Amino acid sequence: MLLKGGEIARYLAKPDPSRPALLIHGQDAMRVALKRAEAVRALVGEKADEEMRLTRMPGAGLKKDPAQLIDAVREIGFFPGPRVVLVEETPDTAADAIREALTGWRQGDAVIVVTAGSLSKSSALRKLFETHGQAVTAPIYDDPPGEDEIARWLSDAGLHQVPPEAMRELVLLARALDPGDLRQTVEKIGLYKYDDPTPLTVADIALLAPATIEADLDELIHVVAERREGDFGALMRRIEQQGLAPVTLCIAALRHFRTLHLAAADPAGPGVALARARPPVFGPRRDRMTRQAQAWGMGPLEEAVSLLLETDMTLRSTSRAPQMPLVERALLRLAMKPRGRR
Repeated sequence: MLLKGGEIARYLAKPDPSRPALLIHGQDAMRVALKRAEAVRALVGEKADEEMRLTRMPGAGLKKDPAQLIDAVREIGFFPGPRVVLVEETPDTAADAIREALTGWRQGDAVIVVTAGSLSKSSALRKLFETHGQAVTAPIYDDPPGEDEIARWLSDAGLHQVPPEAMRELVLLARALDPGDLRQTVEKIGLYKYDDPTPLTVADIALLAPATIEADLDELIHVVAERREGDFGALMRRIEQQGLAPVTLCIAALRHFRTLHLAAADPAGPGVALARARPPVFGPRRDRMTRQAQAWGMGPLEEAVSLLLETDMTLRSTSRAPQMPLVERALLRLAMKPRGRR
């Protein structure tokens, strides 16, 4: 059986223990590992390792010793309860050994959970699982976790009632982080809100979300975008002391002002545009950038992007001009740009 779309997350959250085997495969090893851990936990519980109801083996060794899988599947455990044999990083060469184990599988045997990397349509493993009458195939794509999956993670972390606006922010955050970082963030939120009866807020999420850019650099660019020239000098000196490359600073500023320009140009409004950005802008940072886009307007933002592009090209050319002063001058010009000019 080949799972598709929303079936994948739903099945892996609650796999059918009467089915003999489950193949989880995908290009992103972190995503595969998270789904594998979720499925195994649902099949055998949290204490399977210490109760010796979970057997692990590398898939690469099955071609030389296929009997080890059959023995592990049929083994009678010392502790009562369901069992899983986990075959990890499995190559196509292990398909025959897994086929043999499936042929003799019967109710009461351990469920076989197989993980693999990206598998082509011609893969022997895929063909084995997709054509088997009882085995299940769960391809893991690079799509970010959806609302249902995030809600399950929140529930596991002890948060069962999440306001819609907080959930929307988490869905946006899912598009900016990889699943492992998102799962850790949800767990941090659970600890932060432990024994706290107040609803989860957007501010809580922003406080606990991992920073995607170095804090001083981020603040410097905000100072420029908000035209606070009085705060520019001290922050610029701090950035220089950290040894940041001038081209890195220029690229970060260019990315920020391009995002503001796209937001200002969107007919739906800057807030909607920033939520749809790649990666999305969320929480208080989105509100801040919305105000910046509205304060600048389309024309001045076009000029700002042109200035930063020109600066970037100069940095990458054979010019002998001192690079950091070149970037500092461009940013200071933007920070000192008079308000009200559209």
